[in-house]
Amino acid sequence: MGKRRRGNQEITNLTKKQKKHLKEFGEQHPFHDNVVDRPEKTQILRLPGSPQHPVPDSEEDSDEEQQSAYQKLLTTMIQGADDNSEDEESDNEDDEEEVEGESEEEEEEEEEGSDAEEDLEDEEEGETPDNSQNKEHPEKTNGGIEETEEAETEGEFTDKKNEAAFCLETNLPAKGEENMGEQEEEDIFVKHQETELSEEEVGRILQGSKIKTQVKWPKLGTLQCMCPLERFPAMGQPSSAPLPSIHKTLEANWGLLNQSFAPEGGTMTDVTELQKELLGLMGAYRDVHFTNSSPLREAKEVRSAYCLHVLNHVLRSNTRVLRNNAKLKETKDVNKEFRDQGITRPKVLILVPFRDGVLRVVQTFITLLEPKGKKMDVSNKKRFKEEYGEEPGESPPKLHRPDDYHAIFSGNTDDHFRIGVSIMKRSMRLYSPFYSSDIIIASPLGLRTVLGADGEKKRDFDFLSSIELLIVDQADVFLMQNWEHLLHVLKYLNLQPLDSHGVDFSRVRMWNLNNWAAHYRQTLVFSAIQEPQITNILTKHCHNYRGQVCSKTIPKVGSICQVLVQLPHVFQMFHSDSFMDQDARFQFFVDKILPQYRDSVMSHTFIYVPSYFDFVRLRNYLKKEDISFASVSEYSQRSEVSRARHYFQKGEKQFMLFSERFHFYKRYTIKGIHNLIFYGLPTYPHFYSEVCNMLQAGVREGGGSVSFTCTALYSRYDMHRLAAITGVDRAAQMLQSKKTVHLFITGEEKNT
Repeated sequence: MGKRRRGNQEITNLTKKQKKHLKEFGEQHPFHDNVVDRPEKTQILRLPGSPQHPVPDSEEDSDEEQQSAYQKLLTTMIQGADDNSEDEESDNEDDEEEVEGESEEEEEEEEEGSDAEEDLEDEEEGETPDNSQNKEHPEKTNGGIEETEEAETEGEFTDKKNEAAFCLETNLPAKGEENMGEQEEEDIFVKHQETELSEEEVGRILQGSKIKTQVKWPKLGTLQCMCPLERFPAMGQPSSAPLPSIHKTLEANWGLLNQSFAPEGGTMTDVTELQKELLGLMGAYRDVHFTNSSPLREAKEVRSAYCLHVLNHVLRSNTRVLRNNAKLKETKDVNKEFRDQGITRPKVLILVPFRDGVLRVVQTFITLLEPKGKKMDVSNKKRFKEEYGEEPGESPPKLHRPDDYHAIFSGNTDDHFRIGVSIMKRSMRLYSPFYSSDIIIASPLGLRTVLGADGEKKRDFDFLSSIELLIVDQADVFLMQNWEHLLHVLKYLNLQPLDSHGVDFSRVRMWNLNNWAAHYRQTLVFSAIQEPQITNILTKHCHNYRGQVCSKTIPKVGSICQVLVQLPHVFQMFHSDSFMDQDARFQFFVDKILPQYRDSVMSHTFIYVPSYFDFVRLRNYLKKEDISFASVSEYSQRSEVSRARHYFQKGEKQFMLFSERFHFYKRYTIKGIHNLIFYGLPTYPHFYSEVCNMLQAGVREGGGSVSFTCTALYSRYDMHRLAAITGVDRAAQMLQSKKTVHLFITGEEKNT
């Protein structure tokens, strides 16, 4: 009885934590055991001799047994530690392998849908596979990249070669650049860097309220200007945006802006008026969206202009840091501060869709930086040419494709890449570690594999924290790849870094420390078309305190005028509540359009579908209704494409579903079309005329007279696409009219 009472008393004396441990394990934690203090005899152990402190021979002999016992104990401890470290290393290796396996599977699932059109090969008679495009598809090209991704990433972030020569912290300005800053105090670059915003102004920027104005320039056309703050007024005429001050290093060569794409043996053109207007807008550090960058005409001029702006920005930023390094070295004032840096070094991010774009950008950099009569020092140039250039054997035969196709898919068309570039004085280092780079050139897919996603262990996005200049080139091509990758990259721009990365905080600008870098970042977006998803980049992801300038391309003549076939075009309007309201489009098609073509008389019906999600929805519906159809998409295999084309041409399949991305990457001529349905208006206006002109192939081969029909669906949210196809005047009439059906006739008769 006494023992039980004593035991209960001991339990009641335990803490809540001790009781919980006792209940779970049946005993108390060893930490709480009552140990009777027993004085032990103090033993003196002598450590074995070391090279610094040798033990005399006499002491070694006398304490031989003691030393051996100690060494024996020490040996067991070392062995145990080694075993534990080996176990930890093996566990870490297993974990890394598991993470790599999971990330590779996730990448394959994500990338499988990004560019699968490159798995398809040309099937037309006399054609051979277009190997240049196969590089672009992640499944074919990224297999090798995924296998070496760990090594590649390690090389990007741990390479220390030439680090000292390109280090901003330890270098000093070149001769003649020590006093360059004295005459720059009134320059827009310095003003932009040193402008201080109040919290009230930042709140006003984030609210999205903007002052909108419109102005017309000679080359850029109609410009819509949006300014969030009154103290930074909107742009006026071109005279209000003169050419920016050019860095001394670029003074001699900036007039050679167009040398990189001048024809061999041909005369080099001077800086064009378009480039001058673009440089004026860029130099004002406003966000710019240029929507008329055609790959056949303006794209080369645009690339050269933004390359000059990038180099000018980087060189002036670096020169400022180096000049302040010299001042700090000379000054004796300990309290003097020079805030001239971001938290991380990368200042510029250039996003391009293919490796060939990187090659052209770097070539333009070299042209602008290389002194006359001298060779510029470019590190890793040989490796760069091997990985980003096109080998002679890789060039595909000249296929019968439109000129814009050859312009987009020339050179190396792999879409998984990223490369760091650092510039110091007149030297350039390619493949520099990201945290030692001034410029990062990458594809959205290449960056996404580094940025990772929430929950992944291996990920890094700190190098994007201090980006001051973002360039999205060929934004329309990203729509044909995987738009989600681009949005993912934009999500991680200018976030507060998780690590300091060895930065000297006394040199960091206050707006970087306040996490306001996004309000000082300039974004330049160039595309060949005007598309709401591209415009949304500036609306949702850009908050530049200096405002935005967007060009408004208004086509007077639509692409319908390029249709050569005598064809009636019926445009049918349906009611929609938003741009993304796909249910209304699907229901209208199923209820109003499809029943007209279910009759066997209306065979050879070709359905053009811009969105892959709509493509899948229609395919599932046709299967469910047991309708005879064939389908061709960016995921179709070569054999599937051949069978689909054969069955459709022979009339064995009544319908053919055809995705826009397949047309973008292949440009096949589908034969046997009699009835044409545009489920949605094409993203590119010239695709409308290209698809309509496919009807000619059936006429030439069949020889008989066939009556053709064409039906296109649109809503009031398709205003830009409709204007590009029918012309701005006709589009305005169609959208304002109370009628929902409009007819145009092309071909031999005059358009009405």
